[in-house]
Amino acid sequence: MAEITASLVKELREKTGAGMMECKKALAETSGDLEQAIDFLRKKGLSVAEKKAGRVASQGLVGVIVDGTEGAIVELNSETDFVARNAEFQSFLSDTLTVALAQKGDMEAIKVADMGDKSVADTLTALIAKIGENMSLRRSGFASVENGVVVPYMHTAIVPNQGKIGVLIALESTADAAKLNELGKKIAMHVAAASPRFLSTEDVDADTIAHEKGIYEEQAKASGKPANIIEKMVEGRLRKFYEEVVLLEQAFIMDPDKKVKDVVTEAAKELGAPVVLKSYVRFGLGEGLAKKEEDFAAEVNSCLK
Repeated sequence: MAEITASLVKELREKTGAGMMECKKALAETSGDLEQAIDFLRKKGLSVAEKKAGRVASQGLVGVIVDGTEGAIVELNSETDFVARNAEFQSFLSDTLTVALAQKGDMEAIKVADMGDKSVADTLTALIAKIGENMSLRRSGFASVENGVVVPYMHTAIVPNQGKIGVLIALESTADAAKLNELGKKIAMHVAAASPRFLSTEDVDADTIAHEKGIYEEQAKASGKPANIIEKMVEGRLRKFYEEVVLLEQAFIMDPDKKVKDVVTEAAKELGAPVVLKSYVRFGLGEGLAKKEEDFAAEVNSCLK
């Protein structure tokens, strides 16, 4: 009998997608023979290897949850939109959101956390085996404030708090919570449509800045302008870049004559207390995965008219 090591269990999990306890049991039942263990799991309907695990899961749902001054967001993928509308799929996402909030959005902690009598990861494996379609917990996020509000927003919701684009906005302030929620929802709708990459200019990493500057310098040099003019051209294009990708520098979708940072400043004056846009999280379903492209910004804009 082969020794049932942690590495052997890991290999079986990778080959089948089954849960840890199921893999341990399968190896014990087959005296540690990996190939027989794979067959054992397949016969039990617990193996999702090759046929299912190899298929792209780019549909599904994004879910958001807020409790007091904390909020979490999770993307759960499936192969088809049909499965995303399945009540069991939605229930699993709802339960996972509760776990995500408790684990402050840490995906590794979420996967091993308890969900009934199994871990979240093993519960998902069982759901995959039952429904017969590949699914994956792709990513999670978290937002919190000491004072103020965390505002959830869901665009194109299928059921409450689950849909295609989810946003969390964290506003730090001692101002009236109801008013802060109104402001947060407006900013969240902007984020859903504009899809910023950074919160502030200070958050733009040095590598990104260097990369953009390099492109702008080459573009400017092609104009044949003097070095001092080229430098100004690069600075101007970098400012334009910030206006495109930095949330606080973007033109506010509901009033393009103002930047988002101006909207926050004006709100602070109206509410009589400082307001800080502390953080945001935006998940668009299937971003970066092979899928049919959809114009999410256009959808959100249409909702604002």
